[in-house]
Amino acid sequence: MKQTLKSKAKSIAQHPATKKALNDMKPEKSLWGILGVLLFFIFPEIIAYFYAQEITTFAKNALLEHPALPEKYLYDILVMLFEEGISWLNLGIGMALLVWLFF
Repeated sequence: MKQTLKSKAKSIAQHPATKKALNDMKPEKSLWGILGVLLFFIFPEIIAYFYAQEITTFAKNALLEHPALPEKYLYDILVMLFEEGISWLNLGIGMALLVWLFF
């Protein structure tokens, strides 16, 4: 059973369609590729590490004023995103993409 799983995984990894899909997913080695990874994965986690408490306090205080429905959704999302603090998964994905970008 283990051998068939290993052989199937190896055949999938060697398949040309899989290689093309991985090359298409790889970020470009350009300023925009680097900035995209930094802005969408790494910087939000750095901000969450230092300012999570202030952001959640602000959003919870704004929710106490009974805002309109679209604003309520935005404040709820802010609380959901920053209440837990830093997301190690998101930071790990960003670091993996940066490493993948340069190799």
